[in-house]
Amino acid sequence: ILKTARSMEFRTPEGREKAFRNLQKNGIDSLVAIGGDGTFTGLHKFYEEYKVPSVCIPGTIDNDLAGTDYTIGFDTATNTAVEAIDKIRDTAISHNRLFFIEVMGRNSGYIAINCGIAGGAVATIIPEESLSMEELFAKLDEGGKTNKKSSLIVVAEGSKIGGAIELAKKFSERNNYFDIKVTILGHLQRGGTPTYFDRVLASKMGVAAVEGLLNGKNDVMVGIQNGAIVYNSFDMIMTHHHEIDNESLRIAKILSI
Repeated sequence: ILKTARSMEFRTPEGREKAFRNLQKNGIDSLVAIGGDGTFTGLHKFYEEYKVPSVCIPGTIDNDLAGTDYTIGFDTATNTAVEAIDKIRDTAISHNRLFFIEVMGRNSGYIAINCGIAGGAVATIIPEESLSMEELFAKLDEGGKTNKKSSLIVVAEGSKIGGAIELAKKFSERNNYFDIKVTILGHLQRGGTPTYFDRVLASKMGVAAVEGLLNGKNDVMVGIQNGAIVYNSFDMIMTHHHEIDNESLRIAKILSI
């Protein structure tokens, strides 16, 4: 397992100079970094200062980096969350319960929207959409009035109208038909055996990163777009955001009825 940690020291000129000396001491002439926008920002700064050939590989469960259709970890995290949601659905049905299930995604709803579709959620709450509390409760009220005995709501942790605990508390104040429960999946989504998709994706990106360096690529991120390897600049990655496609949003709304 590759270890990872945030380094406050690396944010200082002295820390980056120390890192450069360590590379020289160990005969390392190129860098491949795996991470998200924070990793890429640090790598870019390091490249500007010391011109060490560098390529970044996108690794984040949020899948929110521009320049690639998928980031390493997203597929595994989403499969882990869906597996948990399937188990929660069983107890929701058997005990006539409404579950608010919170998944990771502080600024991105990629995990939530895909879990909502795959898990049959009656609603999915994500940071990118401005669903109001009233609209959410109207949907739940409609289900209760039509004698719907159980439901699942998937909530991204960065929801603008509140997390799963807050939403459950507010709905319980006006609910007359559901037994309400909350499950926060938390760091469960960050571990586990990688899916085949993530393994193949990581292998392709790893090879592309090394080949890119050998071919003179610098200060770029490897990505996969429409099945093909691409290289995008730091400026492009940091000035764009990987938006959830409209079709996924549309399908989630249709299936939640």
